[in-house]
Amino acid sequence: MAKKQFDLITMGRVGMDLFAQNVGAAFEDVTGFETAVGGSPVNIAIGTSRLGLNSAAFTAVGEDRVGDFVLRYLQNEGVATDYIPRKPNCRTGLAMVSIQPPDQFPLVFYRDNPADTYLTIDDAAALPLTNSRAVQISGTALSRGSCRDAMLFVAEQCRALHVTTFMDLDLRPDQWTHPRAFGLNVRTVLRHLDVVIGTEEEFYALLAEDPAPVWQGDNVTEAQIEEMEELLQTLLADSQGPEALVLKRGPRGVSIFTKTSDVVDAAGFAVEVLNTVGAGDAFASGFIYGYLKGWDWYKSGRMGNACGALAVTRHGCATALPTEQQALNFIEERSGF
Repeated sequence: MAKKQFDLITMGRVGMDLFAQNVGAAFEDVTGFETAVGGSPVNIAIGTSRLGLNSAAFTAVGEDRVGDFVLRYLQNEGVATDYIPRKPNCRTGLAMVSIQPPDQFPLVFYRDNPADTYLTIDDAAALPLTNSRAVQISGTALSRGSCRDAMLFVAEQCRALHVTTFMDLDLRPDQWTHPRAFGLNVRTVLRHLDVVIGTEEEFYALLAEDPAPVWQGDNVTEAQIEEMEELLQTLLADSQGPEALVLKRGPRGVSIFTKTSDVVDAAGFAVEVLNTVGAGDAFASGFIYGYLKGWDWYKSGRMGNACGALAVTRHGCATALPTEQQALNFIEERSGF
């Protein structure tokens, strides 16, 4: 079989990240920031590129200097930027994060009229889907603007072309108009997806009749987890639904619900947590890497867990994503897969 141009194309939001340099300082006391590129899809493009995959980003930036920064940063990371149009009369997104270990990381988004929400079906039609092994769509990409149409178009095309399609649910409540809007929109695309990745809270927000408690920032209860797991099994029973639902459980690792086997549990790794921002993107990078390597669910889950564990031991988000050798060495030092 001929080698494809891309192993993975990621699709959705992008922005410039500013991470506080004053670790432990309250947001209002921060005096300096470190720059990077952020947004879940481009983080996954960077993460998989560092792991050795040929990755491209499908997003959009404004005709501004922040857009210049984003494009240069991605190019330096080995991520193809050929499919990132520049949109006039809008801005490239921005996010600012302060770091207050062990579990407080205040995050402020500046996404007023962001360029990536203006992606169009015509932009999507230019993607080399027939020459790509997989695509990854962000749930947030369905929240605003013509980007939603572009993502639905890509998902439909990928299903017809038998291109593996991942979705990271990437729940950002402030990007949606209503707690129920997230589930209403994401559920429309599920029949086109192969693998869906999310946390317990994200899957509950996707499938529960009333997602309001999670929307307000509450952790899911044991009863809600039980309800959500039953809903996952119902979703898998649909012949047109995804092949697998990948449930991230933080330090407990990951549970992978599939159509063809019992639930596969892959344990996490015990590490000292410095910064949890970006851990999910690191996990998705490792999991997708394993899947595209032809690994089984368990081994792919462990690779995702290892990448997530390494990321939380470092400050930053994109800057914390591990290389292939770092991740494999980390696993080997802990008795292997």
